[in-house]
Amino acid sequence: MFSDPHAIAGYAEGAVQKVPGLLDMQRMARLLLEERVPADGHVLVLGAGGGMELRAFAEAQAGWHFRGIDPSAPMLDMARQRLGPLASRVALTEGYIDDAPEELFDGAACLLTLHFLPAEQRLHTLKEVRRRLKPGAPLVVAHHSYAQDDAQKRRWLQRFAAFSASSGIALDVAHTVDSMARLLPALSPEQDVALLHEAGFGTVDLFYAAFSFRGWVAYSG
Repeated sequence: MFSDPHAIAGYAEGAVQKVPGLLDMQRMARLLLEERVPADGHVLVLGAGGGMELRAFAEAQAGWHFRGIDPSAPMLDMARQRLGPLASRVALTEGYIDDAPEELFDGAACLLTLHFLPAEQRLHTLKEVRRRLKPGAPLVVAHHSYAQDDAQKRRWLQRFAAFSASSGIALDVAHTVDSMARLLPALSPEQDVALLHEAGFGTVDLFYAAFSFRGWVAYSG
C-alpha cells in the first residue's frame, strides 16, 4: 500500500481518523524529544514518509535539522510536499535503518512503523537506531501493541476497527480484524519493552496508550 501513489493519497487524513489522538501523540513525542535535544539538534526520524511528524517537529523547533528515512518513494514525495519550505532542514533517504548515515543524532522518533516489522527485524532496527544516538539521547516510538493471546488480540483489534469506523472510515470490521490478526506482526507491550532493553536502551517510559496503540520514550545507554 505504501508504493502506490493513489493508495496513499489519503494517508494523512486516514491516519488521523484511525489513530486516537494522533496529533496530540505527535505533540507529546516532540515535547519528550525537547527534554534532551538541544535547540540546534539533529533528529533521526524512521518511517518518515508522509512527513506528518517531520512537519510538526520542524514547525515547533526552528533550529532542529532532520534525517528522515522511509522505504517508500511515493511516501517521501508526500513528505516533501507537506514540508514545503521546511524541507530545507530535512534530508530524506529512501531505504531502511541500515541506509541511515553513520553519525550520532541527538534524538530519534519512529511513529506508526515498528508494528510492520517482525520481532527479529524490529530488534535489528532498534539496535541500529541506538547505535546512531548520542549517550542519553531519547528515542520516541508509538505503534500497535497489544496482548497476543487470541481473545485479547481480537478484542483490541475490534476496538481499533470500531474507532476507525466511528471516525467515518468505510471498512468491514470483521474483515479488518481477521486480516490484521493474521498479517500484522504486532507484539505485546511487555515484548516491546523487552526489545527496547535488549537493543541497549536503559529507562523505558510509557507515555501514550490508546486502544490498540502504545507509545514509549527510551534513552540510549
